[in-house]
Amino acid sequence: MINSTLSSKHLLGIKDISAQDIKLIFETADNFKDVINRPIKKVPSLRDITVANLFFENSTRTKLSFELAEKRLSADVVNFSSGNSSVKKGETLLDTVNNILSMKVDMVVIRHPAQGAPHFLSQHIDANIINAGDGTHEHPTQALLDAFSMREKLGDLKGKKIAIIGDIKHSRVALSNIFCLQKLGAKVRVCGPPTLIPKHIGSLGVEVSYNVEETLKWCDVANILRIQLERQDIKYIPSLREYALHFGVNKPMLDRLDKEILIMHPGPMNRGVEISSEVADSEHAIILDQVENGVAVRMAVLFLLASGIEGK
Repeated sequence: MINSTLSSKHLLGIKDISAQDIKLIFETADNFKDVINRPIKKVPSLRDITVANLFFENSTRTKLSFELAEKRLSADVVNFSSGNSSVKKGETLLDTVNNILSMKVDMVVIRHPAQGAPHFLSQHIDANIINAGDGTHEHPTQALLDAFSMREKLGDLKGKKIAIIGDIKHSRVALSNIFCLQKLGAKVRVCGPPTLIPKHIGSLGVEVSYNVEETLKWCDVANILRIQLERQDIKYIPSLREYALHFGVNKPMLDRLDKEILIMHPGPMNRGVEISSEVADSEHAIILDQVENGVAVRMAVLFLLASGIEGK
């Protein structure tokens, strides 16, 4: 197994790590993907390391994926869920985490509705922090598993054309994907209704389009995002039916292309809205590959950060 560490003590966002860090994570994840496909899927890499999963927002896929990754690495796992908690302010969050750290926790995986919560923690506590999603800011491990899944199918991503289609405005996945793909040399385009694309996103060096069919013709990969109604305080689209009509990706669209493209979705999917069932279940889709790769990538991140813990 690769014995190396990342340039940072934490994984707070893709913006904060280097292209070399990303490549190291991918190389390590390659090894762990072999491990999780063996009859015995467990390795003792994080034995004697305690990881606390702090989820202040509801999550199914990410939380399960992290927990499975931790257990595959033989870590001791503490789960704390507070989806409906009033824990919003930094001081209360710090008190909560300090209580858990008093139990001698080495690493903290945190999802929080407030942007910057993982960064706040990293400045105040000693443990390694992994951001599992902070507000509409970043979701670094999702971007890493997305890029890892693309690399698995396409090889080097340098020069590849990646489209991110959907609710860009409220998506932490979109921002992390943009940072990650650009660091790997890919060309990125965002596409969706004008109301769901941030005004100044072009300043990040991405192309902007409001035409889904034209974007599908342009890209090698379409990463499709859902409409995040739970984060919208006002109506940004007339209706889901209207959205599906103008921005949903369906099979006739793919049939009209003169090439094959990869279809991705970070989940959860709203079938019949941003993506049709025919597309989601087609041979073009690598959505289930993303789920499998999520465990290997998160194992890699945990392992590499743990390598920097004294005594490991």
